[in-house]
Amino acid sequence: MLTRTGLHAVRAMAALARLPEGEHAGAASIARAIGAPQNYLGKLLQTLAREGLVVSQKGVGGGFRLARDPRRISLLDVVEPIEHVSRWTGCVLGRSACSDEAPCVIHERWKRVRGAYLGLLKQTTVADLAAKGELEATLA
Repeated sequence: MLTRTGLHAVRAMAALARLPEGEHAGAASIARAIGAPQNYLGKLLQTLAREGLVVSQKGVGGGFRLARDPRRISLLDVVEPIEHVSRWTGCVLGRSACSDEAPCVIHERWKRVRGAYLGLLKQTTVADLAAKGELEATLA
């Protein structure tokens, strides 16, 4: 359900979570590790830096690292600035007026699915992905 950009962001964060404490990785090595275009990933990492999820350091030995413990970074933290999933409040059938007061025929089911999806993103952390070996990417 994530866009390619959202998947690249999640994969990059999981790769950064596997870095030793205090080390940085360049956008080029992250891009190679996760199979993303370098320039595209560099811009995406800057977006994540503006959101306070990664820290960027220039110069020799610089690059990117996580801004905080990966156990404290949920997938919602990562994808929200890119996907804006918390705004998925419109009618799934495209009705201009759909609410709890005037629901479409699948309003209640969509509301449950949306809530479950947001819950999954909130409860899953970057550390969960890194620890389970999901989205394997090794930074050189």
